Amino acid sequence: MNQTGKSNNSIARHCYHTVPLSPSQNKDNRESKEDKFYYFAYGSCMCPVDLQRSLGENMVPYLVGTAILEHHRLGFYRRSPKRDCGVLDVVADPGKHVHGVLYHLPWRLSELLDYREEVPTNGYCRAEIKVHCGDRSIDNVRTYMVVNKLPQELPPNDWYFNVVLRGAVTCGLPEEYCWYLFNHMRSLQSFPKTHSPLRRRDHHAA
Repeated sequence: MNQTGKSNNSIARHCYHTVPLSPSQNKDNRESKEDKFYYFAYGSCMCPVDLQRSLGENMVPYLVGTAILEHHRLGFYRRSPKRDCGVLDVVADPGKHVHGVLYHLPWRLSELLDYREEVPTNGYCRAEIKVHCGDRSIDNVRTYMVVNKLPQELPPNDWYFNVVLRGAVTCGLPEEYCWYLFNHMRSLQSFPKTHSPLRRRDHHAA
C-alpha cells in the first residue's frame, strides 16, 4: 500500500457485495428467511474474523460492503477495560465523515453484538444512523457510540491498532482513509504517556 494522495471519490467504486449462497450451500436456506438488521462497524468490528470471534459465525456472508457515515468523525474516547487501551468512538462533527463496513446481520445475533459492545455495562449504546453505500442511502442502520466519553483521546494498543487496520484494508476502505487511520493511531501512540487522560486520571485518583 503506497500513499498516493488520491482524491476521495464516490464510495461506489469501493463498495462490493458478497455472492448469495445457493440453497445447496445454505443449510435449509434459512438465512434468506431470517429477520435481519443493518450494522455499521467503524472499529475492530470492521474485521470479519474478529467479529466472528464474538458472534460465533462466519461473518463474510453477512458483509454488504463499505459505507460512509456523514457529519461524524472518529476518536479514541473510551478506555476498554478488557483491552486496557483506547478504543474507537464516533462523535458528531458537521462536514466530517467516517468510513466503515456495513453488515446485514440476523436478529438472533443482536444480543451477542450488544454484549461485545458492552451495552449491559454502559460501555457503548445503540444508535440509529443513515449511511451511504455506493449509490444507496440506507436508514435505520445500527451502530454503537460510547456512553461516557473521555475528554481526550487515549491511544490504542498494538493489538487494537492492527485489527482495526486489518479490517479497513481487507474490506476495501479507500486507501487514503486507511492511511488516515494508520497515521492517526500512530500519532496517538507516539504522544507522551504522561499526557494521556488515563495516566492523568490515575494520578488524581492516587
